Amino acid sequence: MKRILSVLVALCLLSTAAHAGLKVQGKGDSMRFDPSNFPANMKANYEIMKAKCVKCHTLERTVIAITTGIAPISGQPFDRNATKAYGIKMLRKPDSNMNKQEVKATVELMNWMLDQVAK
Repeated sequence: MKRILSVLVALCLLSTAAHAGLKVQGKGDSMRFDPSNFPANMKANYEIMKAKCVKCHTLERTVIAITTGIAPISGQPFDRNATKAYGIKMLRKPDSNMNKQEVKATVELMNWMLDQVAK
């Protein structure tokens, strides 16, 4: 029993450390990333994400996908292939009002955040 408890505590500590590079603020629909530690180019990309993505859904969906590696709606893996697929989907969606540069910036940001979570 002590061994199981020790393993669970260790797993909790490791999972917290894995996300140390990405700070999350808020809960539920107000959940979002804290970009204060982002490099300058990623801060600019985050501003695009904040402006464009929230037209259709809250940033909570993105935070969950990035931090867990699972897309919250589909339950599919959320990785670099998924960010590219979502970018293409948003580019084709007429109501997204995103151009190629904005989609590229957003996909670049999500890939960078996935790398931060993997560290």
